[in-house]
Amino acid sequence: MHILTSAGPLVSLVAGILILVMPRLLNYIVAIYLIIIGLLGLFGHHLH
Repeated sequence: MHILTSAGPLVSLVAGILILVMPRLLNYIVAIYLIIIGLLGLFGHHLH
C-alpha cells in the first residue's frame, strides 16, 4: 500500500498542472475524484 500513499501528491501535482493549462478540466478532475473517493468509501472495506 506504500505505492498508493505516495501516489496522492503526484496525482494532485499532475492535476494542478493540467488545470493551469486547461481550466475546463477542473470539472472533470473534481468529478472523477469524487466518484473514486465515493467508490472507495462504499466498497473499500470489501477489498481487505
